[in-house]
Amino acid sequence: MADSFGDSLDRALEGAFTRPVPKSAQAQMKYLVKQLKGTKAAAQTLGVSQRTVERYVAGKLKRPRRDLRGRLEAEVKKRWQPQVRAKARKKAASTDGLVVSTRARFGFIAAPGTTNDARVRDITQALPPDYADRLFTAREQGATEQQLQQIAAEGLAQMYFRADNTRAHGLGVQFDEIRHIEIEL
Repeated sequence: MADSFGDSLDRALEGAFTRPVPKSAQAQMKYLVKQLKGTKAAAQTLGVSQRTVERYVAGKLKRPRRDLRGRLEAEVKKRWQPQVRAKARKKAASTDGLVVSTRARFGFIAAPGTTNDARVRDITQALPPDYADRLFTAREQGATEQQLQQIAAEGLAQMYFRADNTRAHGLGVQFDEIRHIEIEL
């Protein structure tokens, strides 16, 4: 299964964390209960009973099932170090930009009869801050994977294929069949 742009954006922000995310189920559960201000809210978020949450907090339960472990880790990471996450996002969106490394099928939308058929390419390309801002903003507003892919395709077309719009003006780029995507700040 191909990687997700949204997940890649989240992982990029997680790379900015200054402290490690809690590892044990008990520590994660305690953190989540504190963030959500109660065991009832934590239970509703995780889809388990309030009593189950209380048992993890007390240390009576230690090893959650795989599905609960995944949900718990995801909910903790989503809330971990929000100021650090916001600062990294702001820096990428204002000055640094981001780097996209991908293996996907790229092709050109050009005149009929040209040899610009799509083929799988490995591309690592820095995108300017405005594309970082567009991607993070779209992610926060609940954009679909297809919408995030379209923003990235526009950025890769401008920076990689058109060399920051210094050549191949008007060249459209087809970007699909993503096999790998990694985003770094």
